[in-house]
Amino acid sequence: MRIAMLSPIAWRTPPLHYGPWEKVASLLTEALVGRGHDVTLFATKDSLTHAHLHAVCARGYEEDHDIIPKVFECLHISELFDHAEEFDIIHNHFDFLPLSYTGHTRTPVVTTIHGFSSPKILPVFRKYNKKTFYVSISDADRNPDLDYIQTIHHGIDLNEFDFQPYPEDYLLFLGRFHPDKGAKEAVEIARASGRKLVMAGIIQDTAYFNEYIKPFIDNDRVTYLGSVGPEKRNDLLGKAFALLHPINFDEPFGLSVIESMACGTPVIAVKRGSMPELIRDHENGFLVSGVKEAILAVARISSIDRAFCRRTVSDHFTIDRMVENYIRVYEQILEMTKREDHRPWGFYQILSNENSFKNKKIVVYPGKRLSLQRHQHRDEHWFVVSGKGIWTLNGVEQRLVAGQSVDIPRKSIHRIQNDGMENLVFTEVQTGDYFGEDDIERLGDDFGRS
Repeated sequence: MRIAMLSPIAWRTPPLHYGPWEKVASLLTEALVGRGHDVTLFATKDSLTHAHLHAVCARGYEEDHDIIPKVFECLHISELFDHAEEFDIIHNHFDFLPLSYTGHTRTPVVTTIHGFSSPKILPVFRKYNKKTFYVSISDADRNPDLDYIQTIHHGIDLNEFDFQPYPEDYLLFLGRFHPDKGAKEAVEIARASGRKLVMAGIIQDTAYFNEYIKPFIDNDRVTYLGSVGPEKRNDLLGKAFALLHPINFDEPFGLSVIESMACGTPVIAVKRGSMPELIRDHENGFLVSGVKEAILAVARISSIDRAFCRRTVSDHFTIDRMVENYIRVYEQILEMTKREDHRPWGFYQILSNENSFKNKKIVVYPGKRLSLQRHQHRDEHWFVVSGKGIWTLNGVEQRLVAGQSVDIPRKSIHRIQNDGMENLVFTEVQTGDYFGEDDIERLGDDFGRS
């Protein structure tokens, strides 16, 4: 399966510190490659991947403010759709904007909706509803106006998170400093509980941070560490007494929640959005209504089995489970949108189809070849547009490069192979009295069709 993975370009993929959408796109990409799928990751140039990396933007625009977001978002998305026909499926992690390009390709597009930043973006999702496919990341984050092919919870790589059976005495807040995430409430909970609070994450709302958080930072009772990378994140989560997640919005998922539990650390979260899908109240954490209940929950954290927190993640929120679910979705979409023009070796596009001739554009992927075949009712003329390949005619091989052409008389045995590193593109003009695909007699085939 040839998959185009469209990651955002706010941050590197995978992110150095913050970037949950980029993180999920990275985890899924690497897992698919590990299972033998041919994945092209569209991300920033400094991204790290075992897939093919296709990039136009040097770095994430949140990391380099000389990069104009709108300019490079347009270049980034359009670059993928310029190559859309090369893929069996496109997986969009870039929110709503790529949907507006989907009418320009026959390649099916599935979008993981990582949350709705505002109800005002819904008109775009409504317009392309049933024209594309949507995956929700929790049942709680489904909009009743949209159709979804599946809910797939995020999964994480358990190898990135060490289980810590014996915590230290601090509480942890890990997330964006924004009213939605409840940093202010985390300070209130810690102060009332008499416990130290360690805070980490990007400052998304500076005024909010300066008014409600900064006055309490003393590097003793309240410590702020800034945005932290994977190693520090693992250490902080594992040693925490509990993770505080006192959200003030309907959380679409919450990666930090399952990352915390992977380390054995229970979570105290406000019961909103996806939280009941991740947390089993009194078993791997506590679901609370607000600050007062959260303060009481801190006193009961010792009753939570940290090993059970880890098992929750290993049973339900692993990268293996996530990738298996996405592969099933891809296969379901491909079955629903069967395309006659796609083949295991590449794809073709019919440019014209007349009574006396037929004209195709044919693309052969690197390392692939067409079947060894002959036709009874048509002659063909091939003209190589780009790339290079080996042409076989009645047992004789010849090199073909861009600008060269060959004639294929009817009843002759022939094939072409792309032995280069780039796509081989050629036009095929058919002349004769019948141009149906059933005129192909396959004498040998790499894909079991002979």
